[in-house]
Amino acid sequence: MSGAAVATVLLAVFAWGLWSARLGRADLTAPILFVTVGLLLSTGPVPDPEATREAVRLLAEVTLVWVLFADASRVGLPEFRADAGLYARLLAIGLPLTIGAGTLAAALLFGDAGFWTALLIGAALAPTDAALGAAVMTDPSVPERIRRVLNVESGLNDGIATPVVTLAIAGVAGAVTGPGAGVTGPGAGVSGPGAAVAGLAIGVAAGVTAGLVSGWAMRTARNRGWASEDFAGPGVLALALAVYTGVHWLGGNGFVAAFVAGIAFGAAAGRGGTREVFYVEQTAGLVSLLTWLVFGAAAVPIVIAHTGWQVVVYALLSLTVIRMLPVALALLGSGMNSRTVSFVGWFGPRGLASIVFAVLAAEGLGPAADQAVAVIGLTVLFSVFAHGLTAKPLAARYGATANGTTAAPHLPARGLLHRHPARDP
Repeated sequence: MSGAAVATVLLAVFAWGLWSARLGRADLTAPILFVTVGLLLSTGPVPDPEATREAVRLLAEVTLVWVLFADASRVGLPEFRADAGLYARLLAIGLPLTIGAGTLAAALLFGDAGFWTALLIGAALAPTDAALGAAVMTDPSVPERIRRVLNVESGLNDGIATPVVTLAIAGVAGAVTGPGAGVTGPGAGVSGPGAAVAGLAIGVAAGVTAGLVSGWAMRTARNRGWASEDFAGPGVLALALAVYTGVHWLGGNGFVAAFVAGIAFGAAAGRGGTREVFYVEQTAGLVSLLTWLVFGAAAVPIVIAHTGWQVVVYALLSLTVIRMLPVALALLGSGMNSRTVSFVGWFGPRGLASIVFAVLAAEGLGPAADQAVAVIGLTVLFSVFAHGLTAKPLAARYGATANGTTAAPHLPARGLLHRHPARDP
């Protein structure tokens, strides 16, 4: 990247810092603007594809880990336990149905792709990203319970889908070059349902342990005056990555571990822990902007070049029927009215996790992943604009009928909204 391009990127970040609130009132979210900036930058010299994929993967993975940890740290354990039934419905029923519906639709639309490619598409586009509906997470008129449900679902479905995506990549690689080839990235080595369950169990156990121990240590250090406010935040930033990399080394699910560790850390660190997590949130905000910019510059032009009518149809189905019907089925008997079910179903944006999965597929499979990467990339691109532009008006409209007038807790929005720590009890 040239010096002029680097300067343009940095100025774009500064400009967002100046006008983020004003642009937000105009329904222009950070992903919308930075994907657009990335597209404008893509008209310059074409970078090395291998280096670009590696940069996108690393940036997206790090961003996802930090935002998962920060999101989870603000989910109170009492509220989490109270809504455990809803989370179980969305994750144990809705998510598998979404993967199944997505796989079936991909098999029908891309008949020559094969089962494993269809499964890769369906699983990679099943996880959601609360950041693209940031206005929903911060609108005080939307009931706190609904915002929390969307936040926790978004935090956990990334990790649950990881072993399915890895299995699909292994299946495509085996069909192309022989069994066992081309499996790379988080969750590599997953060979079946047993290994996937073991990976989830390791992630949960390690995440709870790491979060409780580190949260207790931070609270103790703060109370005794051992911890400097200048460096406690960077320490928690490093902690989130340490949990992810350590659990991945153990063979567990790093994304689930990062989210669970955030919940445990928030509970153990006490009210003062929000100051340390605020630093993680702000840093995640910066790298989120860069991730969307790189996605617009490096991935979107490739996606556009490989897009046909089937890809467009699938992307539209993925954001509507494939997401909303499984959610409706999962919430049958939950006591939620049809308006709430539709609201939860629509706000299932596709974002960082799907980008990570697409890059892993491209790294592990090469040209064999082109069709899947195009479908995933176009769906994420559609989601950036569709969910970004509808979040604020639909949240206001839903909130007006939901009697959700309680003050908004500081639920995170994947690092894209900024708060002052002194005002964040």
